[in-house]
Amino acid sequence: MSRNIVIIGSGFAGTMAALGASRLRHEKGVSPDELAITVVSPAPQLVIRPRLYERNPEQMVAPLSDLFAATDINYHQGSVETIDSAASTVTVVAADGTSATLPYDRLVLAAGSDGFTPPIPGLAEFGFAATQLAEAVALDRHLHALARKPSSKARNTVVVGGAGFTGLEFATEIPGRLREILGKDADIRVIIVDRSEHVAPAMGSEPRPFIEERLRALGVETRLNVGIAALDENGVTLGNGERIETSTVIWSAGMRASPLTEQLPAERDKLGRVIVEPDLRVSGGSRIFATGDTAKARSDALGNYAVMSCQHARRLGAFAGHNAAADLLAEATLPYDQPVYVTCLDLGPDNAIFTRGWDSKVEITGAKAKEVKKEINEVWIYPPAAERTAAYENVLYARTVDF
Repeated sequence: MSRNIVIIGSGFAGTMAALGASRLRHEKGVSPDELAITVVSPAPQLVIRPRLYERNPEQMVAPLSDLFAATDINYHQGSVETIDSAASTVTVVAADGTSATLPYDRLVLAAGSDGFTPPIPGLAEFGFAATQLAEAVALDRHLHALARKPSSKARNTVVVGGAGFTGLEFATEIPGRLREILGKDADIRVIIVDRSEHVAPAMGSEPRPFIEERLRALGVETRLNVGIAALDENGVTLGNGERIETSTVIWSAGMRASPLTEQLPAERDKLGRVIVEPDLRVSGGSRIFATGDTAKARSDALGNYAVMSCQHARRLGAFAGHNAAADLLAEATLPYDQPVYVTCLDLGPDNAIFTRGWDSKVEITGAKAKEVKKEINEVWIYPPAAERTAAYENVLYARTVDF
């Protein structure tokens, strides 16, 4: 009788979970008929979310069908609507509204995260987000449509809500993107707004001077210690009463785990992530593993936890998939760890900053860091070639090698 591993999501964590389970199955000589691995997602593709701030966001996808075929991974198209942990089933709804029930022996929740939209008046109606592919494409179309409008302060001004990693990458990319659209002599104004005292607050003090210098060089303004109070079709009003005329507000302040986590019998943190055991098993749901942005997982012995990033999602996924298969094959599961933490922040057309460690020690800046960023964005985070050996080597590397 066949046993089933169902993986919800084909993002970084979901893809690596599928490959991790497939690799162990192959290593143990178990046939796909004996242990089926099925990925469920709206499309058989990996959206390269870390690149959605770049030009042509519709191109930031990697097809997965050939990779899944090469590694005997099944694919079921649709969105999971219900997780019934008591019955060990998931209900999947297709684009046409039809539904199907899939049984599982082990479930891996890798449904990712969405941008958090607070109840700021006008934000939902007049703001743009870009944490999902469709959102990034909509923003890109809006930016190109600005060229059909007469020049004005509002047309030429972009406000970015959030001075964290995503907000900074958008803010430093937008001047070049807009000048390509509106003309190289266009008087572009980009303003970052954040309630924090500093930009990149999570990165600490060491990278800050370099980041601030890059913002000044690009002409990016900041409004700190203040938030956006309201939006309308002609601009934003800040909490201190300042009014900024703008046609474009990009909201990048905060992420929340997939709401599917609410259906699991487990404690969650303030970001909606399930608090998992060392092997990424959901407490109280012994057949369920959570991974990627849906899991709050301790990454080292110092008390650090994985963050919502593809760097952590890839390794989390590799562990979760391996452990789901190991649990069914009477093998020992492995405790997740990821003691090395690096960041590479894009800061415009020819600059970036690379840091190492939770205290963000600066290792590389400028053009050399930009080369690293390009390699990360264009090579490292893409799925492996659609060939069994290459795929299995890639997932093993993700699980065992640190940066």
